[in-house]
Amino acid sequence: MAYIVNNRVFVKPDYAEEFERRFQHRVGQIEQQPGFVRMRILKPQGNQAPYVVETEWESQTAFRDWVGSEDFKAAHANPMPKEAFNDGGGLEQFEVVIQAGG
Repeated sequence: MAYIVNNRVFVKPDYAEEFERRFQHRVGQIEQQPGFVRMRILKPQGNQAPYVVETEWESQTAFRDWVGSEDFKAAHANPMPKEAFNDGGGLEQFEVVIQAGG
């Protein structure tokens, strides 16, 4: 079964456009990683909700291999300033046990 990783990120409104732009420019990079299935960036629709960066992998091993890769280092080499974010959020990892639909 698949392995899902969600990163919940509380982005301040003034930085939301930049946050989205950075991911738009990274599209095409993560897709090259072995075991990568898909990525979604979920934009919050409520004032208090975080962005959710959702990635799906064939396995936990595939995700861990990506975290140790040069691509991961390059993707995180130039982070946004700390003042762009509110406290909270974080990484969540899940193993899919039941799936329905396409």
